[in-house]
Amino acid sequence: MSILVTGSTGTIGAQVLAYLQERGADIRALTRSPGKASLPSGVTPVRGDLADIDSVRAALEGVSTLFLLVPNVADELTEAMLTLTVAREAGVKGIVYLSVFKGETYADVPHFAGKHTVERMIEALDLPATILRPAYFIQNDLRQKDPLLKFGAYAAPIGSKGVSMVDIRDIGEAAAIELLRRDQAPAPIGREIYELVGSDSLTGEGLAAIWSDALGRAIRYGGDDLTVMEQRMKAMLPAWHALDLRLMFGRYQTDGATATAADIAHLAKLLGRAPRSYADFAKDAAAQWAKG
Repeated sequence: MSILVTGSTGTIGAQVLAYLQERGADIRALTRSPGKASLPSGVTPVRGDLADIDSVRAALEGVSTLFLLVPNVADELTEAMLTLTVAREAGVKGIVYLSVFKGETYADVPHFAGKHTVERMIEALDLPATILRPAYFIQNDLRQKDPLLKFGAYAAPIGSKGVSMVDIRDIGEAAAIELLRRDQAPAPIGREIYELVGSDSLTGEGLAAIWSDALGRAIRYGGDDLTVMEQRMKAMLPAWHALDLRLMFGRYQTDGATATAADIAHLAKLLGRAPRSYADFAKDAAAQWAKG
């Protein structure tokens, strides 16, 4: 039997495939363009698109375990629910679903509320699934290179409540561990939930201090202006997506997204080690940037 990975050519999907490949599993990667997809050796590309449910049905033939990552698109909720439906009809025995940290709390943030609705479907139908809830990705801050180096500022409006950011490598490893566990089990396994988080509660001022140490120069926090952030995002993303992200950062500012000690310990038990730290990421990024 095989593991099918959706979102296979994206940031997280690539991490999942890398960890699965190391463990010798039979892996298929769902992609709209199999001939153009850059995949690890031994991974079989399968044509499909979550927006085309018949292509998903075809891709699920012979698949025992599914990694479901639905991108932040306008139809995210529909795509996720219908994919789970056809996976259930196809007899898939194990699912790993990529949700989001604080999805049940941020009711006004569309992609958080949508993922929480998918979690409710998994629970209501008693699907054999692991739900992974990642916090804000540490590697998103590679986009801070220009503000940090050119203007001496950390520009993401994270606020002062604290966010337990997670390294994407920890997401990929956690997903691979759970996919393999479910794929190798003789029978479907009950529902599991993991908060994918870092050990640190990171604030705007705290992040500026981390970058000051990593870069060896004074870095300031750029502030909490969400209107400016939304306008900047609209230059790169559809307007609905920019507003969605503004709402997310607004909730970071008012509520925070901090992990509990139990959340961190649960993840550490799965990984067999502590989650990776933001400070180590910043040091590595600064070293790479220094090399040009």
